[in-house]
Amino acid sequence: MIIDIHSHFFPTLAKEEAEALGPDWPWLKENGAGRGHIMLGDKEFRPVYDALWSPSRRVEELDRDNIDVQILCATPILFGYLKPAAQAEAAARRFNDLALEMCSAYPDRLKALCQAPLQDIDLACAEATRCMENGHVGAQIGNHVGDKDLDDETLLRFLAHCAEIGAPVLVHPWDMFGAERMSRHMLSWLVGMPAETQCSILSLILSGAFETLPESLKICFAHGGGSFAFLLGRVDNAWRHRDLVRAHCPRLPSDYVKRFYTDSAVFSDRSLRLLIDAMGSDRVMYGSDYPFPLGEQVLGAGIRESKLLSEAEKNKVMAANACDFFGLEPPAPAPVSGACAMRSGNARANTPATVPSTRARRSFVADRSPRTAACPSS
Repeated sequence: MIIDIHSHFFPTLAKEEAEALGPDWPWLKENGAGRGHIMLGDKEFRPVYDALWSPSRRVEELDRDNIDVQILCATPILFGYLKPAAQAEAAARRFNDLALEMCSAYPDRLKALCQAPLQDIDLACAEATRCMENGHVGAQIGNHVGDKDLDDETLLRFLAHCAEIGAPVLVHPWDMFGAERMSRHMLSWLVGMPAETQCSILSLILSGAFETLPESLKICFAHGGGSFAFLLGRVDNAWRHRDLVRAHCPRLPSDYVKRFYTDSAVFSDRSLRLLIDAMGSDRVMYGSDYPFPLGEQVLGAGIRESKLLSEAEKNKVMAANACDFFGLEPPAPAPVSGACAMRSGNARANTPATVPSTRARRSFVADRSPRTAACPSS
């Protein structure tokens, strides 16, 4: 069984609807033949193909690569953290509802993370609560809001709220620093994104935030945690020898890896081995970054074909860790092999009785036959 915890979608949002939200909200231009562009006003931002918005095309490709469940989250350009809070709230509600609509076509195969207007934490907490009650399985957030890193007191309030309502959190880098210096060769994605993610992790560790955040918080960092695992030795060395580094961090930074997860999107067997050695095999979950060119092109291949992971480690990364993170567990043996249901004793059991019963138990896998369609380029 394989659960992909990191994939993206973009709703079929027409230009007129985007303009109704406010100036410069992104929209989708469909060009025909399954191709399109994410647009910013009249400017093309990124070429895309229909797996980004078509649930049937997406599930066809999941079948092709034998992926059982995929969790969707917004393309980060939809976050809108720098826009007025009222606009961002309206957009988040719309995009979140469209995500559930997309998943409803294949409810056993597709699940959604919500987004929230983090520039106003009261609105963000309310939207996260609404979404968890409506059927989202967690929240995706950007790794910063303007100059506020994750250790900002307002963002810590949101993370604590997610712990309280049982909403797992995926942190995704966006709005990367150094745009002027990294405008060529996709350096913002190749250098900026990994650095942004490491900055987010270290802001929580070195600020002492993990000492106050509830241990029930489930938080995962995309792209294998960026450059964190490779540079963890450097951070530990700095903590030992510089009082500035340990001023608010009472324990060795590497001691905090038990407080968070990463996905597996590092695209190299040796890098994945390093990541698991740094994090532990219980703290890495399969993530593809589908359906973008920088994501895994044959879903699950990096884990299945690994020469450096044991079978036990593969099983943890492919599904068992995601079941733990999202409060899922395989049921007792049944005619349908590999089914995965909501764990009755997880944090969501503490939510108000008004939560719809659809959150009580969900089947996460349906029987199907693998397909062999060619992987389109994007």
